[in-house]
Amino acid sequence: MAYNKKNSNNEKEFKPYIPADTKMKEFTFKAVFVGSILAIILGSANAYIGLRVGMTVAATFPAAVMAIAILRIFKGSILEENICRTTASVGEALAAGVVFTIPALLIAKNPITGMPIWDHIHYLESTILMVLGGILGILFVIFLRRILIHDKTLLFPESVACAEIVKAGQGHETGAKYVFGAMALSAFFELFKNKRGLWTIRESVQSFIPIKVNNFSMFIEDKLEQVRELVSSPTGGIYIQSPGASAMLMGVGYIVGPKLASIVFAGGVFGHLMLIPLFIFINGSFANLISNDVGWVEISNTVFTDQVKPFAVGAMLVGAFYTLFRMRKSLATGIANAFRDLKQIGKTKTDETDRLERDIPYSITIIGVIAMVIPIALIYYILCHSVIGAIVAAIVMTITGFLFASVVGYLVGTIGSSNNPISGITLSTLVVAAFLMLAIGLTGTPGIAAVLGVAAVVCVSSGVVGDMIQDLKVGHILGGTPKAMEKAEIVGVLATALIMAFSLQLLHTQYGGIGGTDLPAPQASLMAALSEGIIGGKMAWPLVIMGMIFSVGLILIGISSIMLIAVGMYLPLYVTAGIFVGGVIKAIVNQITKKREYDSQKVENTGILLSSGFIAGEAIMSIIIAFTLWAGAGKAILPKIIDGGNPWLALIIFGVIAYVLISIPIRNGKIKK
Repeated sequence: MAYNKKNSNNEKEFKPYIPADTKMKEFTFKAVFVGSILAIILGSANAYIGLRVGMTVAATFPAAVMAIAILRIFKGSILEENICRTTASVGEALAAGVVFTIPALLIAKNPITGMPIWDHIHYLESTILMVLGGILGILFVIFLRRILIHDKTLLFPESVACAEIVKAGQGHETGAKYVFGAMALSAFFELFKNKRGLWTIRESVQSFIPIKVNNFSMFIEDKLEQVRELVSSPTGGIYIQSPGASAMLMGVGYIVGPKLASIVFAGGVFGHLMLIPLFIFINGSFANLISNDVGWVEISNTVFTDQVKPFAVGAMLVGAFYTLFRMRKSLATGIANAFRDLKQIGKTKTDETDRLERDIPYSITIIGVIAMVIPIALIYYILCHSVIGAIVAAIVMTITGFLFASVVGYLVGTIGSSNNPISGITLSTLVVAAFLMLAIGLTGTPGIAAVLGVAAVVCVSSGVVGDMIQDLKVGHILGGTPKAMEKAEIVGVLATALIMAFSLQLLHTQYGGIGGTDLPAPQASLMAALSEGIIGGKMAWPLVIMGMIFSVGLILIGISSIMLIAVGMYLPLYVTAGIFVGGVIKAIVNQITKKREYDSQKVENTGILLSSGFIAGEAIMSIIIAFTLWAGAGKAILPKIIDGGNPWLALIIFGVIAYVLISIPIRNGKIKK
């Protein structure tokens, strides 16, 4: 980047890659259309990822590579590529906000009937919440763009890295072959390991190793007679699962790295190899349930669902607030900046002649915010059937939405959007909204629905804010027009929102229900449990409190990644183990790169592109298979090649993915530093 001295204040003047006075195609139909298609694909894929592993992966890098590769066919300019990337990446951001909240309405129970508040995804309400939350986030960013983008203390690490990828893509090497090649390989494997596809490969196996009580030598001769009757038969044991043979899980583990992958896996080990055996051992009467129809594996799964998961919810609750506490200085700075920004908004103009400083006019933006709040209040009324409740919910959403928009923007500028703590921010909003609903006397199902509605809009808004401010910084570096990017983001939100509810319903109906084994949705389950507990009074509080105390204990001994450990406890063991395998692969790559002094940046970029492709490919194929089931009215269209799947064939997936993730990045980085 080049800088010149300013005559007035001797500060350095930034020069974009494309100068402001350059006339170049930018906001074109082909750029927005391709970006919208990519937004739908990446958004749906990220929804599947979020529901399955409780994490979402930032789409900025793969979206940039895809945009470059596709628009190159149509001879698109770099600014058209920027618009396409911006439109595409917002789909992932919207999905992140959606899967953490809206599925909670499928999981939360009516306090009276015990039935879920929603028995299916309500398309109209869900889509309206997504559209309103997404557009509201964009409008908030318009107010904050100049202040955040021009703040010299915010380095925007991921934005700078993405801009460099786009610049490098102007040559012959785009990295598209890594993304699309990995997508194809991952989709191929998923087709043959998905139970609803051409089931040939069994992704994971589970088993129970029984252990007799007398092996522990915990009982003395004068114990009760009923205990003596049990000591000669297995009354406990260890429940184990093999790592999931999944390119997506290994890709996630590779991206998050060995440390975070190990922490998540540690939570899984504690939940499955410690808590499940402990709870089974304490409940010795479980041995009486063993029959031809009920085995130890089934009992273990029930214990995991009914006892370990509430424990993990308590741990996640403390973990979320502790994450915010650890970021208290950054949050305080962000909140202070929010009030400072309010004062400065009126002092800036949006009708600048400089193309690089041109935004959607503030007059339109203010009208837009007001226009968004009215339908939001109406949708809250539909959810809770209370005028006062709807008004309070809308007010809480508006205030917290703008406040957290500033906080998220500041955090993204500091640590990047991949570390955007939207689940913790949303949880804080949910707690505030829940107690306000109690204060006005709105309880039961209406109160739970209203609280989750507030959380949904704020979470979607925060996710979009984080993505958009990062995109605007990339555009600022490249020389994109803010107004064009803001319009592109709105189109991306609309396109993704119109399809997202359908994608969620497909996944819900074809994969055993959101909140089940295949799609555990940990964050949405946390939101549901908390809203039920505060508003409905329905929660396994003893187990939740135990989990909270456990997290406090971890904090006291200096462990910082509480939320990751808690999420690991909540997820099935095969998921966390699969992520751990990906982390181990990344550790091997890091060690080879360091020992041989290869180009670490090239190795890192190649590995991220391959992993992103693996993640997207498996997720997209899973949705395609779900669609075939829906089209066949629930009947499998694709035949099963090996009924039940062969677990030994899973070794092929592990071997191939490990080979690709190690050999290709290492080969690319062979040019020594």
